[in-house]
Amino acid sequence: MANRVIPTAQRILKTLRPLNSASSTTISSALSPITFPEKAQQHNPGLAEQLLPKSDALFNLDDLNNRLFESVPTAKLIRSAANLHMVAMEPIVDLGMWMMKSKLMTTPVVKDVILGFIRSTFYEHFCAGEDAVATGKSVRALNEAGMRGMLVYALEYASDNESCDRNLQGFLDTVESTKSLPRSSVSFIILKITAICPMKLLERVSDLLRWQQRDPSLNLPWKHESLPIFSESSPLYHTMEKPEPLTPEEERDLELVHQRLQRLSEKCLEANVPLSVDAEYTSIQPSIDYLTYASAIKHNKDDNPIVYGTIQAYLKDAKERMLLASEAADKMGIPMGFKVVRGAYMSSESKKASALGYPSPIHNSIEETHACFNECASYMLEKIGNGSGAVVLATHNVESGKLAVKKAQEIGVSKVHQKLEFAQLYGMAEALSFGLKNAGFQVSKYMPFGPIELVMPYLLRRAEENRGLLSASTLDRHLTREELKRRLKAAIF
Repeated sequence: MANRVIPTAQRILKTLRPLNSASSTTISSALSPITFPEKAQQHNPGLAEQLLPKSDALFNLDDLNNRLFESVPTAKLIRSAANLHMVAMEPIVDLGMWMMKSKLMTTPVVKDVILGFIRSTFYEHFCAGEDAVATGKSVRALNEAGMRGMLVYALEYASDNESCDRNLQGFLDTVESTKSLPRSSVSFIILKITAICPMKLLERVSDLLRWQQRDPSLNLPWKHESLPIFSESSPLYHTMEKPEPLTPEEERDLELVHQRLQRLSEKCLEANVPLSVDAEYTSIQPSIDYLTYASAIKHNKDDNPIVYGTIQAYLKDAKERMLLASEAADKMGIPMGFKVVRGAYMSSESKKASALGYPSPIHNSIEETHACFNECASYMLEKIGNGSGAVVLATHNVESGKLAVKKAQEIGVSKVHQKLEFAQLYGMAEALSFGLKNAGFQVSKYMPFGPIELVMPYLLRRAEENRGLLSASTLDRHLTREELKRRLKAAIF
């Protein structure tokens, strides 16, 4: 995909600054995610106190329902509710993925109809926008509501150096474009390493790193200084035979990847917008961590983490790997930031391990995954409380939100501490996002952007990998339904 449609982000966002003017452009806004432009900005001490962990629940639904949704127009609320209910039904997701992959998309008229429907429903609900006006409007509305955006230029799976370089320019343009947005309205630039490094090279490097973990005597002359990427329990089954050394051409290509990541990290440092590198499949995660940590060592200075790694809490070795990397960074004087997520590749990871005759690297139960996430969050919050490290807690789980709030208060982490951020997907978990924001914490929304033809394949892959997340929007669906009932009763009586 990456080498077929690669418009630069600068072209998409270059006119963000004129959004300050009175001029406007007609943009379809039939179904933007729920926004809270005015009343949501008002500070209510009583509400914040209710959200703190002195009660057993982070949210008093009866009390918060009206406050969270009273400023949302009824038509927008209905459309948002309809979208959340549609994506909660797996047959709808299956149909969408089938249509996007089918030959129907090769027929211009049918393609236009399909994309038109998707644009006015799912795309406008879960994406920041296709062009400068729409994306800027989304970021500004979020900023006015007291939250920030994580900009996701939806690129991945480059196949060669040429497409990697084009993709890199898109990310560089994205960073540059943040200078035209309100200060601190963008919290992170999100990168998938597969957008700037061919998959085959990531697989080759991961194989060699795994083999070096088995046999420490293996010399890897191309290897830069990094942090630990394995624990004693990390699975090594992807590499059953000693791999061949990298060829001279592969070594040159790997060095180009380091250079691309260095350019992007330096650009983020210049703009003072951190770079968060997403986790991906375990087959290539060793090389992703290696590249991420190598860049972090060079650019994370003076208690200012610029490059963040990602820990997937559904992996059995997640906490141990995070502790090893964090402790090694401390010894080197490197301020390390981590984004903690649950994980999105459960089905494919389990199938791969089973096919090779090995236990799944995924925790045996959802409860174990929850426990791992909460333990990683607690560990990082304690580090922040001691003046070290930084963390993004990316979760849609209300219980995890409650526990993190409680831990933050117990150890005295300021509610506006710059090293703690909560994050949820754009268009989802609105109640959790606004509840945490109202309690005084920094909250970001993960905002994919770009032309629909570019972004939809990216989103469909996320949907396919993470089906449970779409069907787990129970709280938002409940709140929108209750608010609509309240309005209907008010209108009738």
